[in-house]
Amino acid sequence: MASAYTGERRTHLETLAALLKAQGLVSRLVGGDEPVLWAWHPRTGRRTLVFATPSQQGWQFLWSPGGQCDAADPERAARALKEELDSAEPG
Repeated sequence: MASAYTGERRTHLETLAALLKAQGLVSRLVGGDEPVLWAWHPRTGRRTLVFATPSQQGWQFLWSPGGQCDAADPERAARALKEELDSAEPG
């Protein structure tokens, strides 16, 4: 059974996915009723999972290692993910 937040979570992640494509990254929504976004940098091979979760300040994007961005600013999140996946060691 899907959580009460699934629709909103999916919308945030789909918005981010479209912006990641413009940053040269590849992404795929996975997880069915509890979606997460798998993001991959084709040049560096770096990848991460992005979560969208509600918080006291509104929705947040979270990714490893320690990335966080307000979901109200998905353009900033896309840039931050690109920088993270550009600079990190391949995993």
